[in-house]
Amino acid sequence: MLEIIFWICIALVIYTYVGYGVLLYFLVRIKRLFVGQSTPATVDEEKLPEVTFLVCAYNEQDTVEMKIKNSRELDYPKNKLHLVWVTDGSNDKTNELLAQYDDVEVMFEPQRRGKTAALNRGLALVKTSIVIMTDANTFVNSGAVREVARLMSDPKVGCVAGEKRVLAKTEGEIAAEGEGLYWKYESALKRLDSELYSAMGAAGEFCAVRKELCKPMPDNTLLDDFIMSMLIVKQGYKIAYTSDAYAMEFGSASLEEEAKRKRRIAAGGLQSIWWLKDMMLPWNNAVVAFQLVSHRFLRWSITPVALMALIPLNVALVFTNGGTLYTIIWCLQILFYAAAYLGYIIAAKGKKNKMLYIAYYFLFMNINVFRGMAYLMRNGNSGAWEKVKRS
Repeated sequence: MLEIIFWICIALVIYTYVGYGVLLYFLVRIKRLFVGQSTPATVDEEKLPEVTFLVCAYNEQDTVEMKIKNSRELDYPKNKLHLVWVTDGSNDKTNELLAQYDDVEVMFEPQRRGKTAALNRGLALVKTSIVIMTDANTFVNSGAVREVARLMSDPKVGCVAGEKRVLAKTEGEIAAEGEGLYWKYESALKRLDSELYSAMGAAGEFCAVRKELCKPMPDNTLLDDFIMSMLIVKQGYKIAYTSDAYAMEFGSASLEEEAKRKRRIAAGGLQSIWWLKDMMLPWNNAVVAFQLVSHRFLRWSITPVALMALIPLNVALVFTNGGTLYTIIWCLQILFYAAAYLGYIIAAKGKKNKMLYIAYYFLFMNINVFRGMAYLMRNGNSGAWEKVKRS
């Protein structure tokens, strides 16, 4: 029985972090053989839709000037692009600074109820069918809005997920580089997911939706971008992923700040699993169930437990004379955890070793899933969260 559980745990870890990506790649290649690749659509200049650029911000006085400048540089007809900020609860100079810009509409309520409540309110009040949500601290590429209009010309697309790119102000920033590596891997999976059927969620750094498909979310929603986009998939629409619309932001200022973000994401992931559990039933939509379980559910729940379970299971098998194979695997586990520790030590001293750091960041992500469980139990009734300091 120990051996069976041990090999199930190994299979889960390998499938979640390597196997699903490989399987997805081959499924997409097979689909191309039978269906071919879609031809990029084009939208006439005169038929470009009106779009709202929506920013939910809390105490973002330091980013207002940068964000407005970036918004005004977007390559889109000015009479068809509306800039809206929702600044609920802000008590710094955010509203005062925004008041200087005549082309920006500000929605403000003094009470802070969290980002989800602000997002619900903003979506209910905007007047355009297409809404692009982006964070106050991100830089968006100039062609992003046109790319959204192009993809939204397909009536089957209900949401567009842009790419997230993480910047480091100086070389060797440990948290920023780890986050950047993760998002490169995540972007590759999203691209394949989107081509197979639909991306599994959109990141709030750049996410475009059809307003009429957005349902109000509970104020205590922790991953508002993910829940909102997946509820659109639940209605039979697709999330199109594109790397031609992207948002750039600086990485977390430190590993402690990055841990805050990972804990909140992990907690939101567990919350999402429960709220979207019927989407993981294959008789509702087999492809969505396969993608959602493989890409999200396992990573946020079972697989981190399986990874940690490998340690005591392996020890038990070694000391009950399970065989040479288990001794070899135990030695490999020791080497992996030693590499992760060395990766942390070396990076903390301002030096870099990519392989060692990948081992550390992989472990860092999985440990924070357990911290996310504790976070959810403590903060599950609140959608407000502590801002992460960026580099």
